[in-house]
Amino acid sequence: MYENILYQTADGVATITLNRPQVHNALSPGLIQDITQAVGNAQADASVRVVVLTGAGDKAFCSGADLKAGMQAGVSLGDNLRANYNPMILAIRAIPKPVVCRMNGLAAGAGCSLALACDVVIASDDAYLCQIFINIGLMPDAGSSYFLPHLVGARLAFELASTGRRVYGPEAERIGLINRAVPPHQLDHALAETLSYYKNAPTQAIGRMKSVLNDAFGLSLAEILEREAENQDALGRTSDAAEGIMAFLQKRTATYKGL
Repeated sequence: MYENILYQTADGVATITLNRPQVHNALSPGLIQDITQAVGNAQADASVRVVVLTGAGDKAFCSGADLKAGMQAGVSLGDNLRANYNPMILAIRAIPKPVVCRMNGLAAGAGCSLALACDVVIASDDAYLCQIFINIGLMPDAGSSYFLPHLVGARLAFELASTGRRVYGPEAERIGLINRAVPPHQLDHALAETLSYYKNAPTQAIGRMKSVLNDAFGLSLAEILEREAENQDALGRTSDAAEGIMAFLQKRTATYKGL
């Protein structure tokens, strides 16, 4: 079904593995389209409660744009972004399910943007993020101009974007660029801990809060209050909310089914 990724679903988890290790999982048009389609399939699959995005091999999550495969004659860089990269990033932000990045190696350029688009990022200590665009005379794209200042603030965002310096796992965690950095041999254990929570969490509540948080910096307080009211009203009619409230009153652990 896919030429450039591995896609697996099991126990409520959909795993999307970028599978071009020979080029450090660089983003070709085909890989981008596969990622976008896989995210859409995970959204449509009611059995999927959480999505994992990772890279094949142990050196790279994603090295960024594949300049050899991605430079199409007669197509401007802007049009390429609009046709390929932007729909991929928007799909990750729009899916009403948590997307966890297992950052198993470097994340550079648009690969960094791809990692930052995820809801949770868990990285190896020796993995690094890099806004490498400046090294070829370009500016960040695929959403980094949005994600960076939201995550680390305007001044640090400017430094990272304008220098392209590497930010390794421990520093990335410290400055809020990622959620957690762990020694390489603990990466899968840390991922399993995170997935254990999300695949048993109230998925509809997470999806709706993700949607509102996406707009948190672009709306007024009054608009956010109304968004909260609308979504809380809808969640109040879900089975998971009924279960959560009953479990709270009965002083037991809730069993959520994502309904």
